Amino acid sequence: MKEYKYKINGNSYKVSIGDIDNNIAQVEVNGVPYRVELEGTKTPVKVVNAPRPSAAPRTDTGAKVISKPAAAAGAGYQVKAPLPGTVLSIPVKVGDTVKASDTVMVLEAMKMENAIHAGHDGRVASIAVNAGDAVLEGALLVTIE
Repeated sequence: MKEYKYKINGNSYKVSIGDIDNNIAQVEVNGVPYRVELEGTKTPVKVVNAPRPSAAPRTDTGAKVISKPAAAAGAGYQVKAPLPGTVLSIPVKVGDTVKASDTVMVLEAMKMENAIHAGHDGRVASIAVNAGDAVLEGALLVTIE
């Protein structure tokens, strides 16, 4: 039984609710038992049995199948956004030679400007975003060959 305490117009009531069977509830108020008829619902409740998800596929050896995108040959080093934000400026152009410590992008996130560095020496092969673009964490920004 669930028990509740109510105070109505300064009077205290101790209410215990017992079993509910066919819209009839067994209720006890301050030790006095009552049979309370509940209003029936006009539309029946539909129970939906959702199908259970199937198990993840496995190889013949029992290892899990994990698909990873194949890296394109000669794709170069990809500079990705370390956090979501807005691209403020791109101080490099396609074809520029950069060192690992050079800033290739300025990203605004949480009202702070974050300098994104090349990470590798090389030449800028492509720039995937424009100034003003909003990017998510892990989005490709620049490719360096």
